[in-house]
Amino acid sequence: MKKIFLLFLIPLLSFSQDDLLQGITTEKDDNQYASAVFKGLKIVNFESTKLADRGLFYLVVSHRFGSVKSGIEDFFGLDQAVTRLNFIYGISNKIQVGVSRSSFQKTYEASLKYRLLRQKKNSFPFTIVGYHSVTANTDLDKENLPGLEFKHRLAYVSQLLIARKFNKNLSLQLMPTLLHENMVRISDQNNTQYVIGIGGRHKLTKRWSVNIDYGLHLNRASNSPFKNPLSIGFDLETGGHVFQLHFTNAQPMNASGFLSQGSGDWSDGDFFFGFNLSRVF
Repeated sequence: MKKIFLLFLIPLLSFSQDDLLQGITTEKDDNQYASAVFKGLKIVNFESTKLADRGLFYLVVSHRFGSVKSGIEDFFGLDQAVTRLNFIYGISNKIQVGVSRSSFQKTYEASLKYRLLRQKKNSFPFTIVGYHSVTANTDLDKENLPGLEFKHRLAYVSQLLIARKFNKNLSLQLMPTLLHENMVRISDQNNTQYVIGIGGRHKLTKRWSVNIDYGLHLNRASNSPFKNPLSIGFDLETGGHVFQLHFTNAQPMNASGFLSQGSGDWSDGDFFFGFNLSRVF
């Protein structure tokens, strides 16, 4: 399985300049296809079916603060922020690659995203996109884990993103997901895990939308302290950037992290505030 994932994840990077607003807010103008199913590359935590257009280079800077439950002592989580830098390049209008580095567990990631089918008016009803990533947790310490090998640092995610734009305001998405961690943190947890993600976007104004996504973990260990990730966010499109403001119960921003290590509990007021800022070149 690992070899299959790695075959998908050979990142090719280049650089190009194009119209900034067009790259952020629109897709190719084709009356036969549903356009702008999602405006952001992510819904909140989960990937959306939007891809970077050919030749466009995205820099996505993400911050996620600590739990607001900590109160004024940590300034409602601002003292416990984690940061992620994500570099994404559109090889074609159907394929993008990415690399990122997150301060959460000093995690590196390579990813591949590609469109299989596109929603077409009076024809095919869904947009279907594949997404794969491999992450390496470089924070693991050999002194505390004497038998640690490089393979134990790796985790793999494969997702099928199935979205439909129902009208000009509403889009929904289903995300069946396979997660494999070479080393798990809970003794009873299977290395291979299954998640069903659901999400959606509802347009509020020309520039604002509300986004929600949730991941139902199907085989989480009964003794696991981690929770299913539930996230609520707002997207703001501007002439030069896309701002994504959100609240979530999972501090990690990589898929392997938020799917398996969501530590917050919404019912207990234990959640995290964060934002993403996208810049297109």
